Amino acid sequence: MLPRRKFLTAALSLSAYQIVSGKGFSKTADPLKLTGKLYPKPLKKGATIGLIAPGYRFAEETLTKAKSVLRKMGYNVYCTERLSKPYGYFSNTDEERATDLNHMFENKVVDGILCIRGGYGCTRIMHLIDYGVIASNPKALIGFSDVTALLNGIHQMTGLITFHGPVGSTLDDGYSQKALIDIVQKPKENRVIRNAKLTKEQLIDAEYERYTINPGEAKGELCGGSLTLINALIGTPHEIDFTDKIVCIEDVEESPYRIDRMLTQLIEGKTFKKASGILFGVCKGCNTSNNPNSFTLKEVILDRIKPLEIPAAYGFSFGHVEQNFTFPIGMEAYFDADRLKLKIIQKPVTK
Repeated sequence: MLPRRKFLTAALSLSAYQIVSGKGFSKTADPLKLTGKLYPKPLKKGATIGLIAPGYRFAEETLTKAKSVLRKMGYNVYCTERLSKPYGYFSNTDEERATDLNHMFENKVVDGILCIRGGYGCTRIMHLIDYGVIASNPKALIGFSDVTALLNGIHQMTGLITFHGPVGSTLDDGYSQKALIDIVQKPKENRVIRNAKLTKEQLIDAEYERYTINPGEAKGELCGGSLTLINALIGTPHEIDFTDKIVCIEDVEESPYRIDRMLTQLIEGKTFKKASGILFGVCKGCNTSNNPNSFTLKEVILDRIKPLEIPAAYGFSFGHVEQNFTFPIGMEAYFDADRLKLKIIQKPVTK
């Protein structure tokens, strides 16, 4: 397996080639005329969950386990033969992965969609998505990590509320399951999302420390996810406008200097400094460096975010961690940086 940095460098070079050459673009990438938010229906017991793999290939046991967990949660499971026909490090070709995503939204039997895993590949299919089909068939789309691109891009293009939450490979956790059910199956107004209780090991692990960066309260629509993917969307039709938003950020296995670089890129952009709040999850594996003079992760975050004077806090239970709560992209929320409190103001699904 290539180190993540070398792999992403090669992958982004390929994406740049596609942009320069003009290959693969379609009219479906044109923004729709939005009339407001689109709300998916709740995923009650007995609903059918469509499984997709919009990026990396996965092991067969991952699929088997995901199906088992979903069935134990009371769901039916559906997937197509396109799900796993490995193409290099992808689960299938760009065209087939996009076709599967479009199919799941169009298929009337499918009630919601869960991504098997993250990795890399979602940004390669953004231009192949049929946003008109999605707008006509609003459904819950759930995932995190690389799926950050789909969650924010689809919301931006259609108004659909999407869900940053566990993927199939990380769903076998009681806290994550309950947090998902609370949002997509048993929603209520003013839902407070409660952080997981830290273990003894986590309490002494700096990456799990919970702290206020800037005090204050904020209201705004939720956006964000993986810092790497947030940055990967810059300069594309799906670049996030952070104005008046509560920005959620996490990442995994990135050295402090790389977190520094990505945050600096956001800060130097047009809208990040206009955010209403900044909410960090756990940046697991991001506090280590081979450089003896390296700043710590906390030092980087304080140095970059504190001068913005935007209400901000670190250590929420989402990201590349076992206990991963679900939050709805595009929904209005309330954030208290002093108390590390996040509340979803309205129901993110229909009645």
